[in-house]
Amino acid sequence: MLSRKQKHILLKFFSMFSVVRGYNILVIVIAQYLASIYIMAHDKPLKHVLFDVNLLMLVLASAASIAGGYIINNFYDSEKDLINRPFKSRLDRLVSQNTKLSFYFVLNFVAVVMASYVSFRAVIFFAIYIFGIWLYSHKLKKLPFIGNLVSAILTITPFFAIFMYYKNFETVIFVHALFLFLLISMRELTKDLENITGDLAQDYKTIPVVYGEKTSKIMLTTLSVLTLVPTYLLLYRFEIGYMYVYFYLSIVLLFIFLVILWRSRTKIHYLILHNILKFIIVAGVFSIVLIKVSVVLNRI
Repeated sequence: MLSRKQKHILLKFFSMFSVVRGYNILVIVIAQYLASIYIMAHDKPLKHVLFDVNLLMLVLASAASIAGGYIINNFYDSEKDLINRPFKSRLDRLVSQNTKLSFYFVLNFVAVVMASYVSFRAVIFFAIYIFGIWLYSHKLKKLPFIGNLVSAILTITPFFAIFMYYKNFETVIFVHALFLFLLISMRELTKDLENITGDLAQDYKTIPVVYGEKTSKIMLTTLSVLTLVPTYLLLYRFEIGYMYVYFYLSIVLLFIFLVILWRSRTKIHYLILHNILKFIIVAGVFSIVLIKVSVVLNRI
């Protein structure tokens, strides 16, 4: 049996893990390594990628800055989350705001130190990234269109760091990035629909608040159709191995997404839609291994 003090410490750990969304960060770390192995540095020996200290520092700097971003976002959204996510908000409040802010500055400092191991340009990159996350959390997320666009850009920025490190400018990378960008944009807009009650209460000028649910659904439908462009290119213009299974599955899931979208009326409906998009994104991360399994094995 755990003592009361041990239970308290454990609860605080889970609270902070919830605030920084540790599960999301773990997925991003895995995604960066898989993207490096199968896409960004597909021509390099596998051990050179796996044991590249510079790559490790970039991945850890990304993880630290993203964790810091979740903290500062949680700080500014604390009142809104009481309405939209009451249970999660109660768990998050087990750690004081002062402790969260202290941890925020520590994480950002650690991110810059890790980036400094790679290069001065990496330091500048992550300094701008950290500032961008703060500006988004403090101001930009309350604005329609701009908030959604900036959020999607900030989400894929850690992959841009890896992209610049390997200096691989193959077209297929940009097509993959476009597909991911469109999915993330859809997820952000779906989250706005899901959180419309709290956004209205806190005067957030999101797309659903300003233009209404119908316009938001039209935009989501348009974005969903646009995903067919990179999907077609990846299926018929590039060599993606067995990853074609993932893209055909994505088409089916996005069709289901649209059917549910136009019948959605309540928060639970939008939560289901959000989870569908999240599943497509996470499944895409792990399906990267289907690109060229034999080629990677030959690189060992």
